[in-house]
Amino acid sequence: MPEPSVSQIRQPPPDCTRCPRLVSLRKHVRTERPNYHAAPVQAFGPADGRLLVVGLAPGMHGANATGRPFTGDRSGQLLFETLYRQGLCSAPVSVGPGDGLQLHDCRITNAVKCLPPGNRPVAAEINACNAFLRAEIEPATVVLALGGLAHNAVVRALGLRRADHRFGHDIVHRLPAGQTLIDSYHCSRYNINTGRLTPAMLNRVFARACRMIAGNGLPEPSMTP
Repeated sequence: MPEPSVSQIRQPPPDCTRCPRLVSLRKHVRTERPNYHAAPVQAFGPADGRLLVVGLAPGMHGANATGRPFTGDRSGQLLFETLYRQGLCSAPVSVGPGDGLQLHDCRITNAVKCLPPGNRPVAAEINACNAFLRAEIEPATVVLALGGLAHNAVVRALGLRRADHRFGHDIVHRLPAGQTLIDSYHCSRYNINTGRLTPAMLNRVFARACRMIAGNGLPEPSMTP
């Protein structure tokens, strides 16, 4: 049989077994916290959204608990406030499936779909989910990577060289097929508490992304910090 095209690749099934370490952790979490989602977290938002926001992996008490990317923890609070400010979602707070929240022309996903131990996936786990990420990138006009590991996963999914596309906050990279990649520091609690990333900094990155998908901002040459 021929290999499936990128557009035919679906999200991982709820019982995905690609990564033994992550499967083991999921089972443990379900035992300890039976009310948690504790399964692969599907992307959220319209499949044809022109802006794709990419994080690294579900957090233990965030997406792993609620079943929605960036929902239930501190990083999600800042992200959804920023999305709302830019007109990309219907409310500034994401509670979880069933809350009626909608994204507008925007989709959110993670490079790794399951909770990793210590919130740090290994290379094999990132690679195992890379085909899903590649399929999610395909319809996007602008990809916004939150953090260096998410950036690297995007670069890998597109078959590009990391040496030609180095991560840096608010750096813009031209991609094949007319797409654009924008980098931001991750909106993690640590980055927020230390001031490495402020709400104003994140807002500026998303404002730039919105200008690009609206056709009012030309992609800039790829730059390295």
